Amino acid sequence: MKIVSVAVTLLLAFAGCSQNKQASNLDGKKLIEQKCSSCHNLDLPPKTYDHEKAPPMMAVAFHIKGFIKTEDESQRIPKAIAFVKDYVVNPSASKSFCDKESLKTYGVMPSQKGKVTQDELQAIAEYMFSHFTQKNLNEAQMLQNRLNAMPKGERLALQNNCLSCHKVDKKIVGPAFTDVASRKGNSLEVLMHSIKNGSKKKYASSKGAIMPAFKKLSDADVKTIAAWILSLKKSENKED
Repeated sequence: MKIVSVAVTLLLAFAGCSQNKQASNLDGKKLIEQKCSSCHNLDLPPKTYDHEKAPPMMAVAFHIKGFIKTEDESQRIPKAIAFVKDYVVNPSASKSFCDKESLKTYGVMPSQKGKVTQDELQAIAEYMFSHFTQKNLNEAQMLQNRLNAMPKGERLALQNNCLSCHKVDKKIVGPAFTDVASRKGNSLEVLMHSIKNGSKKKYASSKGAIMPAFKKLSDADVKTIAAWILSLKKSENKED
């Protein structure tokens, strides 16, 4: 009997370890996109819309973390995670941290019981409180301000990773954009074709590096990027 008892205890212990391992392997980012984004905006900084179904996730995370009561600051995040795991499946106005006006606007969240597991909620909540932070918001806002200050063509080039291989005035993997703009025969149409279809072996200085085709970019965006690249040549000529 003792042997059977020990075997059962070990079996339960291994089962518990297996469940914990399964929960820790879940991808909170993917889950929050799959389970939450149809109602909550996940952008950072957040965007708001006229007919949104629920508040932005950043506001939710900030609100919960700020209103959770605890005397031990180290327990704030664990308590916030526990709140999420309970509230999502058993929501009520009395539990909500929303003010009356927000409850009037959005209503009480419908229960997600049967649509999400506790392990999935654990992963979602852990991601929520690690991603939607003041530090990440500040960094995202600084990046957004930087993007807003850029010419649209440069902004599109950055967002589509063009600047990972090209710099404005310095060759890295691909030639500098000033060199591309100054290359004889590079018109707006030629550059648009290169962006759309790639430029295999077009530049000897690239040492065999192949620029991929950006076929998913719209013609309007390709034209904007190409025009910005060519404008670098004009700026160079003006300085001369």
